[in-house]
Amino acid sequence: MYLQRKISDKLVSFHTLRYPFVKPIRSKHRYEVVVGIGGNVGDVRRRFEHLFVMLQREKRAELFKTSLILKNPPFGYTAQDDFFNSIMCFKTSMQPKEFLRYLLRVEKHFGRKRSFANAPRTLDLDIIFFDNRTIDTKDLTVPHPHWYKRESVVIPLLGAAL
Repeated sequence: MYLQRKISDKLVSFHTLRYPFVKPIRSKHRYEVVVGIGGNVGDVRRRFEHLFVMLQREKRAELFKTSLILKNPPFGYTAQDDFFNSIMCFKTSMQPKEFLRYLLRVEKHFGRKRSFANAPRTLDLDIIFFDNRTIDTKDLTVPHPHWYKRESVVIPLLGAAL
């Protein structure tokens, strides 16, 4: 069941049993990671529910918080369906590049195909913050570039009350 609320002409928020979600955490893991999730191909909200269940089983990362789901228009390549976006917060002991590889495997599990920048996708997982670190390598930039300019990140972050 989805409770939806229109935020503006272009933005709609959705609440489910798992979005938003908060679990008290006493984790053995060292780092806190904020991950943006998104997609616009197929039944994305249902995919988010399956993603949540899958990630709850992961031992190397503990999911402890999610935000509301936001439906918003695409940017960059705009000739595509609207996106659904949310935020997930984890505790993990994985290092940043190892955690990135893990997220890429999860994307692949959910049918992610990479064709061109800002292309339609089944699932997109982006590291927004990694334990207050700044990382700038060829494969990973943290904090995520321009996160603060994107409604698809800022509104879910506010909804998660981070």
